[in-house]
Amino acid sequence: MATTIRRAVIPAAGLGSRLLPLTKATPKEMLPVGDKPVVEHTVRELVASGITDITIVVSGGKGLIQDHFRPNPALVAQLRADGKAAYADAVEEVGELSRLGHITYLDQHGPYGNGTPVLNAARNFGDEPMLVLWPDDVFVAEVPRAQQLIRAYEATSCPVLALMPMDPADSQRYGVPVVKEDLGDGLLRITGLVEKPKPQDAPSAYAAIGGYVITPGIVDELREQTKRWYEHQTGEIYLTDAINAYAGSRAVYGQVIQGRWYDTGNPLAYLTAQFAAALADPEYGPHLRRLASELDQPAE
Repeated sequence: MATTIRRAVIPAAGLGSRLLPLTKATPKEMLPVGDKPVVEHTVRELVASGITDITIVVSGGKGLIQDHFRPNPALVAQLRADGKAAYADAVEEVGELSRLGHITYLDQHGPYGNGTPVLNAARNFGDEPMLVLWPDDVFVAEVPRAQQLIRAYEATSCPVLALMPMDPADSQRYGVPVVKEDLGDGLLRITGLVEKPKPQDAPSAYAAIGGYVITPGIVDELREQTKRWYEHQTGEIYLTDAINAYAGSRAVYGQVIQGRWYDTGNPLAYLTAQFAAALADPEYGPHLRRLASELDQPAE
């Protein structure tokens, strides 16, 4: 029987360089999508999926993330005194997320690479499996992406990667899984990932996106990578490399996620996510659809 997943890691130490200069002073995780910063979408997804211990791995200049989730009773009291109950409720609800998810913060240290924050957080997790979600992804799904990953782990007791169907022409943007077996209901047995292959070399029509169930065996592979890094002081520590090393002799699965995925890591993707969120809003959506229609008409 698989161990219940209680813990999750959100790596939020990156520079957000693809969004500069927008992210020069504002962490990319705090850019709004709809009426919430993108990292709040991730935290809400985890809490809705039963996660009770969230570690956000940060670096210098990310204090706004902590400020956002920190309860602010004085502001709530002032808003209520001013008769602004709806705003007070909204501020209070965000602070409550910190308690429900038991959010803690960890300063990143060690070599560069997206495997480093996972290894940093894992030192506090013992032998428990954990979810890893990037904070620049927004998923809109009837069943949260995190819950879909947890269900796949409960069915397999093995590491699980979130997958989405992709246009083969886009393969050079993603890690593409090597699929060994299709087990139905979107669950795939995979034997590794090929990073950013040319379309003709892509081993499948799926892209690995921002979501993982990481087991202690993957963490062991990250430790081995880090040991080699300290010996040679070259390269970076990548989660993909650890997964590939693990998959060479042990089972790894991919779960095709049901839902819509919005990446916010580059300008066009961020604008797309923001536009989609605005159109979906019941109050603002109709107005914006009319505006888009008007702007699409040729000028007289």
